[in-house]
Amino acid sequence: MKNRTMRKQLFYFLFAFVFIFEANAQEKSEPRPMDWKDIPSWKSISGNSVRMSPDGKWMAYAMLPVESDGELIIQKTDDPKSKKTYVIGSTNFVNLSFSEDSRWIAFKEYPKEKEKKANKGKPLPEKVILLDLKEDKKSEFEKVANFSFNGKTASHLALNLTKEGTNGDAKGSDLLLVQLNSGKKQNLGNVLEFSFNKSGSHLAYVVDAANQSGNGIYLMNMASNSTQVLDSDAASYKSINWTENGDAFALLKMVKDKKYKQDHGKLIGVKNLNNPQLTIYDPVKDSVNFSKDYTISPNRRPQWSEDLNKLFYGIHPLILAKKEDKKEVNQDSVKAAEAEKLAKIMADSSIKSIADLQKAIAKADSTKSKPATSNGDLTKPDMTIWHWQDSRLQSRQQVLENQDKNFSFWAMYDLKSGKHTALQDNSMKELTLMPKEKFALGADQSAYELDINLDGQNYRDIYVVDLGNGERKQLFKKFYLPSYASYPRSSPDGTKMLYAYDGHFYIYDLNSDSKTNITESIPVTFVNEEDDHNVIKPMQNALGWSNDSKYVLLRDGWDIWQVPLNPKEKAVNLTQNGRKENIRYQSRFVLDDEEKGYDWKQTQYFRSYGEKSKKSGIVSVEPGKAGLKAGAKSLIWEDANINRFTKAKDAPVYFFTKETFNQPTEYYLTDAQINQQTQLTENTPDASKFVWSSGVRLVDYTSDKGAELQGALFLPANYEEGKKYPTIIYYYEKLSQTLHNYNAPGFSGTGWNPNIYTSNGYAVFIPDIVYTMDDPGMSAVWCVLPAVKEAIKTGVIDENRMGLHGHSWGGYQTSFLITQTDMFKAAAAGAPLTNMISMYDLIYWNTGGGNMSIFEASQGRFTGGPWENWESYQRNSPVYHVKNVKTPLLMLHNDKDGAVDFTQGIEYYNALRRLKKPVIMVQYKGENHGLSKLENRKDYSVRMMEFFDHHLKGKEAPDWIADGIEKLKLEEHLETRVFGNN
Repeated sequence: MKNRTMRKQLFYFLFAFVFIFEANAQEKSEPRPMDWKDIPSWKSISGNSVRMSPDGKWMAYAMLPVESDGELIIQKTDDPKSKKTYVIGSTNFVNLSFSEDSRWIAFKEYPKEKEKKANKGKPLPEKVILLDLKEDKKSEFEKVANFSFNGKTASHLALNLTKEGTNGDAKGSDLLLVQLNSGKKQNLGNVLEFSFNKSGSHLAYVVDAANQSGNGIYLMNMASNSTQVLDSDAASYKSINWTENGDAFALLKMVKDKKYKQDHGKLIGVKNLNNPQLTIYDPVKDSVNFSKDYTISPNRRPQWSEDLNKLFYGIHPLILAKKEDKKEVNQDSVKAAEAEKLAKIMADSSIKSIADLQKAIAKADSTKSKPATSNGDLTKPDMTIWHWQDSRLQSRQQVLENQDKNFSFWAMYDLKSGKHTALQDNSMKELTLMPKEKFALGADQSAYELDINLDGQNYRDIYVVDLGNGERKQLFKKFYLPSYASYPRSSPDGTKMLYAYDGHFYIYDLNSDSKTNITESIPVTFVNEEDDHNVIKPMQNALGWSNDSKYVLLRDGWDIWQVPLNPKEKAVNLTQNGRKENIRYQSRFVLDDEEKGYDWKQTQYFRSYGEKSKKSGIVSVEPGKAGLKAGAKSLIWEDANINRFTKAKDAPVYFFTKETFNQPTEYYLTDAQINQQTQLTENTPDASKFVWSSGVRLVDYTSDKGAELQGALFLPANYEEGKKYPTIIYYYEKLSQTLHNYNAPGFSGTGWNPNIYTSNGYAVFIPDIVYTMDDPGMSAVWCVLPAVKEAIKTGVIDENRMGLHGHSWGGYQTSFLITQTDMFKAAAAGAPLTNMISMYDLIYWNTGGGNMSIFEASQGRFTGGPWENWESYQRNSPVYHVKNVKTPLLMLHNDKDGAVDFTQGIEYYNALRRLKKPVIMVQYKGENHGLSKLENRKDYSVRMMEFFDHHLKGKEAPDWIADGIEKLKLEEHLETRVFGNN
């Protein structure tokens, strides 16, 4: 009986335990809407961290949180379950590298978030982790600044350690060489810079020691562990630059000269590595060819020509050091100043005691002016002179001041003749060395710079420089650039250029001095006819040259054409069905990072995108006997964003990425024909805790001007058919192509994150906008309103609970739309342009340039300035229609906005306030066009959703919306809203 009772009690206990466990498990697994406070700990894959080993057997990537510490995941590609995870600390940039033999991986481990906060942002040491993937061994190295494997040899890891303490004027620090197989270490002292050649057989390094003792350039043979001192002097050595083949390198030697502000530069070239041959060019000793007013610049890395017969480097003018002039003091003025001081003290009736007298004397001494020198008062004013003939605004000159000061001109040293030749000067400040270094391409905009900065129409004089003798020849006078797709591009052999003029592509042959129109006989246009900016015949971007310089790949906006230079061959449409089936073949996947043009004898891969369907995929084009066989083979084509098709360096192992709006970016292992898809990654490990959008829909609509457009409608989480939902309408220009783009939860610089809104029960609608010239604001009305009306027909959108949001140009469209309609319940405009007339004449402070060129030839889409088109500028300015506004508006505008001047926000806010319209403007001190500080991004993200929650969901208005916050209570208010990853 007793045992039976015990068993019964045990049974009930176990039953209760299982019930509680299941209930807790069910409670834990029940997904919920994501709150902004969930985001600090949210982890996702950092796209720029993903690496595949050269043999394709290993993959590494970082999982980084919004705040806190990240992790590095390393796994075998044939076994996704083989993951190993390493904490790498708090960072936004992951530094990792596989060795060329794929056996080793090295990566940085950064200080943890708590350590950074405790140290109040001061630099903390970083370490490097080295993993032996074959033997599964781990080594750690403390206080490392940077690291590198030695190329193809993969026998050593070099670690430049962080400099500690002071060692006189030494700039170098220890370089630790680790022999990978044995683990033996070798320390090289005072190394400032180091670099392995491509094969890894040699290490070049620069020593910078105290008092310049032992400073020089050193070359180590890695196989024999022998080191040679190639040059040593009381100088600074810098800018080691190996040739691509790794058979030679160049660098600079800088020697101080107190007479000048800059160091005197010398050029060093090293080749024949086994028996090093040095070329040292000292311009001080060259009184014939090198101007005494110039020196070699430290601001451009020197380089060898491919044939190792020439060296190229930068030169810049010398500037005399200013001497401190000894100024003679005018004794008469000193006596006058002292007499004046004494008279003021004697006239001071407030002096009643010795203490008062001492205070008066001290005050007179602290405020006395400097006595005049014999030349008078030489204190200079602090000012700027703005002149109407300045080719660049003074503000632009200020932004570019350091760049201008450090600008260097290309020069050349011919080893055979021993001659220095300057290749450019102020009359041609743009110069690019073409492949094989037979020619250089130059450009000069000086004659047109003022007009370019005024109306935005871009011109250049184009030159070719013969690198055999340095002679310059003008190819084009006032060459028009509607976009940079027209700019000349060199062939891989450096003898030809592809460029566009008046709607056609041409080839210029430098050897024969001939021009050929290569598109006139092709029955399609290569003009980008959908470009609605105020430019003439902008071209579709070319996809590049073949590696033998015999073909170019061109896009007509739909299909890809292989166009021959040989007039006896015909251009071939490689993809065939693009225009017919509304498929855009957008770009070529480059599978070899070291290629010099595409190999038309090998299979090529292109990204495909459905203009109407929004599907995307990858196609291949196989090689044929006569060029490439026409017709693309679709390898993958899905209702998703397919991208980043990549190949392992030394093996036929491939991967690509796939994502949708509610499914994060994942990486898939595959083969050359994408016959299988093996998911390698598990992105966003916490995603199952939350609810996400139930899906997406495409909305087709026609603008009021007859344009056939589309909008992307993102359903709210847990969507129920027949139920209507509050909706945010977001836009910029054309954005329906983002239908399948995944937006990782985070705090953006604009406060907007569509996935957070859909998780919290909002629908999100993103319509396309196209533009009619001279009507940028009205274009938004003509596109957005019919789009919203069509989207309402889906039954998803509650037409009584719709909000608008946009930032910058989208903010302008928001501030304008609410002057034209009252169909929206609330609007949030970030950094909006509000007065097109005043904005036209303001400055884009981030660049220092004027807005006029943006208005006339770029985003503004006006023809001419306001005085030529008053009615259009007024018609499209929100502030001129401010009386019509009925929609509550939340504006974000920061006092240091360098794109849209803060006065634009103030002007609109004050106009609305004067009319007692419901407007709130939030300003984050010191912030630019978007929010950069994390605490500000958090704050505004929450505020914007609170604003929409109140107006579209009927939630109670928080105090900052209901009544505002007085300045004296602001600090207390802000303290109550702080949150993070604790």
